Amino acid sequence: MISLEDQNSLFKLISNYLKKDIVCWAFGGTAMMFYGYKDSTKDIDLVFDSAEDRNVFIEAIEELGYTKRALFDVYNGEKSRHKNAPVMYSRGDERFDLFLKNIFQTVLSLGMKKRFFARHDFTEKKSLVIYAVSKEDIILLKAVTEREKDFEDILKICATDKNISWGVITDEAVSQYEKGNEFVLLDLEQAMVRLKKYIFIKQEYFSKLYRRQK
Repeated sequence: MISLEDQNSLFKLISNYLKKDIVCWAFGGTAMMFYGYKDSTKDIDLVFDSAEDRNVFIEAIEELGYTKRALFDVYNGEKSRHKNAPVMYSRGDERFDLFLKNIFQTVLSLGMKKRFFARHDFTEKKSLVIYAVSKEDIILLKAVTEREKDFEDILKICATDKNISWGVITDEAVSQYEKGNEFVLLDLEQAMVRLKKYIFIKQEYFSKLYRRQK
């Protein structure tokens, strides 16, 4: 496990090993720690806009002793074989899940980029700029990764922050569906149905998903 302080120190250290300036986007537990929803995380979830940037980042963490890990250790069979699955690197009990443009079938959209929660700059020899996605996009992305701990994280966000915009979440899901992500509506619906046992979600948001699935 890695704390926010340790994570920030690690990012600053990585910037000292980069061969060029890098910009990427944090979601999952990494973004949750920037919000204060979590004190620690095991996996650092990042998505890059270009293969070149991801490769430069990988070269840096390999110098720090991180090694490639098999995806099926963490993701189920179908997810581990997905064309947009991450590359995974670990050292001890710390892990990087490094995605390229898409998080499985979900595109890191322009809307997600515009809604970013915060920008964090880590600069030594080169600059590592990390944008944390919005809490709504954290929820959507955790719904589509379908790991049990991801649902637990969604529940924690909703229990901690009552000001969640389900309109933003469902609008983004519909937009992703229209771009060809055929499972996003079903994945989100399943997560929302489970959440109804713990929090109130208006029926209009379910109806928006149901209309598109017909």
